[in-house]
Amino acid sequence: MFFTEDFINYTWKFRLFDRDNLLTTDGEKIEVFSAGLPNADSGPDFHNARIRIGDTTWAGNVEIHINSSDWHKHKHTNDAAYSNVILHVVYRDDDPIVLPNGRKIPTLELHQRIAPELYHRYHQLAFGNPQFIPCEGSIRFVDDLTLRNWLTRVLIERLEKRALVVNAALEKNKGDWEETFYQFLAANFGFKTNALPFELLAKSLAQLTLAKHKNNPLQIEALIFGQAGLLNEEFKDEYPQKLKAEYLFLQKKFGLQPIEKHLWKFMRMRPTNFPTIRLAQFAALIVKSNHLFSKIIEIKDVAQLRGLFDQLHIHPYWENHYRFDVESKPLSKSLGQTSIDILLLNSFVLFLFCYGKHNQQEYFINRSLKLLEKLPAEDNHIVTNFDSLGIKVSTAFDSQALLELKNCYCSHKKCLQCGIGNKILKMA
Repeated sequence: MFFTEDFINYTWKFRLFDRDNLLTTDGEKIEVFSAGLPNADSGPDFHNARIRIGDTTWAGNVEIHINSSDWHKHKHTNDAAYSNVILHVVYRDDDPIVLPNGRKIPTLELHQRIAPELYHRYHQLAFGNPQFIPCEGSIRFVDDLTLRNWLTRVLIERLEKRALVVNAALEKNKGDWEETFYQFLAANFGFKTNALPFELLAKSLAQLTLAKHKNNPLQIEALIFGQAGLLNEEFKDEYPQKLKAEYLFLQKKFGLQPIEKHLWKFMRMRPTNFPTIRLAQFAALIVKSNHLFSKIIEIKDVAQLRGLFDQLHIHPYWENHYRFDVESKPLSKSLGQTSIDILLLNSFVLFLFCYGKHNQQEYFINRSLKLLEKLPAEDNHIVTNFDSLGIKVSTAFDSQALLELKNCYCSHKKCLQCGIGNKILKMA
């Protein structure tokens, strides 16, 4: 049966082999006190193992291979990092290893010590033909405690990876949380399709510049639409004409350079999601709530957080327009509940988590997780497929964890590194 070195590594780590009368290939008795700590860097696979071989107790490194001859294939012979290996664990000992100093490395062969059932379960996970995830036939039998614990772990992994991006931006902004949050919130207002131009817009137009005109909505709108590159033409309607006039004055005053108009995408989008409408909503939010980061640090109730986006006073012009100079049927252009929750998920939750991590304050980390538990689960094909497998998906906490599980573990068949996969492999 075909398997990878990771499987032998996994078998050693959890000692899932027959340990009765454990002997080296030279017949010396082996007693394993500690399998050691997995090494994710270069060098032997496990550090700080404690093993008795014969009458001597050793502390050191363990190297794992399918065949002992792989030692030479991987060019360990003359690598000093492998000179203190105390045990070579292999599936088959086809070439006993002797170091340049003449020391023969004790070898444990697992060929006859791994139960066929473990092989079978591993093979089904790693080399089966699932429609969605490797364990789709078994995951429903995993106990809820194991599922919940592992989903919590992968959710934290997801937030920690996203926090790295926030920390890099925070450093560029010289530790300014307000400016960094403003930039990320702007990018999220683009809702993937227009995330990049929204981000570039925010970086070209500092929040402090907007704050100076907070009491003048027309100037806020002029700055945002002007920096978006959408006021560089002649208009017939009075509203865009006023925006352009205001912007030309403010552009000269602050030395502003707008982004390229062509970056904005309108094609294959519902008119309510046009960037012009999102920009109008963003401008209304800036007018209503400046210095938003300070507010999310203080507000604990999810209803109050949602309230920051309620009743945004979008200019009446947009009631019957989706684009400048093109009239349409009257329709409300307020942010919908789903859009608000996406903004809370991608901006507010993330920054509460990052702020807590950065300042080593568990209070804010826990608040970010509690907020996820208050937000509804996302609606996408990954969530739908997990639901069809019997996995309960009630909140954004669940859906975010499952997205990370699918994209970073299941899709790469990292079953041996997955808590759920480990549980399935150990099932009787």
